Amino acid sequence: MPAPVSNDSLVIAGATGPLGNEVLRLLVGAQRFRQVQVLAREPITTGLRGVGTFDVPGDDPAAWPFVKAGTAVVMFDPPRMFYQRERALWTPKPQQLPALARWLHASGVSTVAIVLPHAQMRLPEALKRGLADLDEHTVAQLGFDRLLFVRTPSKAGAARERHPLQRLANWVLAALKYMIPTTEQPVRAVKVAQFVASALKVAPSGIHVAAPETVWQAAQGDVDTVVRGWLRM
Repeated sequence: MPAPVSNDSLVIAGATGPLGNEVLRLLVGAQRFRQVQVLAREPITTGLRGVGTFDVPGDDPAAWPFVKAGTAVVMFDPPRMFYQRERALWTPKPQQLPALARWLHASGVSTVAIVLPHAQMRLPEALKRGLADLDEHTVAQLGFDRLLFVRTPSKAGAARERHPLQRLANWVLAALKYMIPTTEQPVRAVKVAQFVASALKVAPSGIHVAAPETVWQAAQGDVDTVVRGWLRM
């Protein structure tokens, strides 16, 4: 395993979709990181000063060469297909999280922020503040110095289907959104990005899990104040 490197270098997995774009823009704009790399399937020009790509040879992180970074952000928003740049980037699937985390740890990354979409009405109350499944437990046991799980409020599935029964099911799910607590309603991508940036700046060592309600609360007011309250600082 390479020796840990300075936390002023950053690698982003999943710099796609509205959330990935906002996180990348905000973290680069804050100029906290000397070097920023985004995982990509092929070489591209990012258009942002100080941002480069780390080209991955395939979909198996176990076969990748090490990356030089002290901090990593992992997101799962799929690329928007009408953005040529995003189609060239590598975005993990949820089931790839353990393998990706093992690769980051083996590369010497010490701080990881994992931004997880929150499946409304499916996550028990206790798990909103803890580790939700075996994959997250696997990541937690790797020994990162700082590990952040950020659960974001998100809409119920809104995929359009041609089958009449599927359309009916989607209509029922849409109707149920009015029964979802306000604190679990979706928040803007820029607010989630601000939450992640603030947490990376001040989080102490250890494992920290932000429930969807915490992210929603931060989006309503001063993000830094809510983040410090969440971290009990």
